[in-house]
Amino acid sequence: MKSATVRELKAELQERSPKEILELCLRLSRFKKENKELLTYLLFEAVDEQAYIESVKEEIDEKFELVNRKSPYFVKKSIRSILNHTKKYIRYSQNKESELELLIYFCQKLKSFQPSIRRNRKVETLYFRLIEECKKKTHLLHEDLQYDYFRELQGLENLK
Repeated sequence: MKSATVRELKAELQERSPKEILELCLRLSRFKKENKELLTYLLFEAVDEQAYIESVKEEIDEKFELVNRKSPYFVKKSIRSILNHTKKYIRYSQNKESELELLIYFCQKLKSFQPSIRRNRKVETLYFRLIEECKKKTHLLHEDLQYDYFRELQGLENLK
């Protein structure tokens, strides 16, 4: 089955009644956890973006505490998993400031992580790539915000 384009879907949804759209949304939420999470964000959490960011930060904290530190392989795997979850929450928000705030927070947690990420070359490389990604995204923001985020990023560049 070939899926329809966004334009076709939009046209079809405009022809449907509100009750039918409600049923479609509920049916869609049953199929994939991410659909349900996105719907939850849009309905309940998009109103207060700062509270959403704080809840994601708390989840990041919890996941960093549960990282398996037995071998560098497990550390890398766990950190990548946390980053994937963080990026998923960023996709829900689609707010550049929220994206930067969460990525910088992730980098701060990674910098203070024990055992040090300097012992694991792949995790260290991931860390510096994230810093560079944040710098590029900072240029898309208002000048006042750019200054604040650049200062935070400068503090993260040094891994000591």
